[in-house]
Amino acid sequence: MSDTGRQSFTDKAEAALKPDSEKSTTEHFGDKLKGNADSLGSSAQPQSEKSAGQKVGDTLSGNSNQNDQSMLDKTKDALGLGQK
Repeated sequence: MSDTGRQSFTDKAEAALKPDSEKSTTEHFGDKLKGNADSLGSSAQPQSEKSAGQKVGDTLSGNSNQNDQSMLDKTKDALGLGQK
């Protein structure tokens, strides 16, 4: 089961298994949009806050961020606003 706010594993599998030649332009656009949103969600969520299932799903789909720090925390650190 995927974490809240993330694309379901079923949706990912359906998009991957259906040949591109059978997809409409709308389906291609939707797959791209959902994939980008899920990738952003993966990067924004620290690895330590992901469920075991989400970690496995991200690893299998190539959406795994291999760190414990979220993108928000990285940005804060870069701006000197992070916790020390």
